[in-house]
Amino acid sequence: MNQNGLPHFASGKVVKGFGRGSKELGIPTANFDEEVVNRLPESVETGVYFGWAQVDNGPVHKMVMSIGWNPFYKNTKKSMETHVLHEFQEDFYGATLKVFIVGRIRPEMNFSSVDELIAMIKNDIAVAEEELEKIELQAYRNSPQFSSDG
Repeated sequence: MNQNGLPHFASGKVVKGFGRGSKELGIPTANFDEEVVNRLPESVETGVYFGWAQVDNGPVHKMVMSIGWNPFYKNTKKSMETHVLHEFQEDFYGATLKVFIVGRIRPEMNFSSVDELIAMIKNDIAVAEEELEKIELQAYRNSPQFSSDG
């Protein structure tokens, strides 16, 4: 595969983001600190990606990740915001989040309204759900990096 620096494994503590995912969008995201964002290969362009995620040493779930500046919100700092496709009972700030980014859905883009943004995110989630059913991408779910403390 290895197009655009993928697949890429990242691990780090979950930090407080902008607080918009859950509250404004109804789509909670887990944010990595700057250190993890800065370690992204230069070949990983801004955009929306999909892959696998694990919180602490729990089960591995499908995920969608936005990498970039979120033009709709005019961020000045690049971020990696992960939406794990699982219902968590509570926030997990401070937990270790491990992700395997295995594919790209689309480039980063701007939106004219929050509703348009939410509709696109829901579409991104549907694309990720379908792509991650592919047998060749299922293998990453069982990566030894998820079971280790790395």
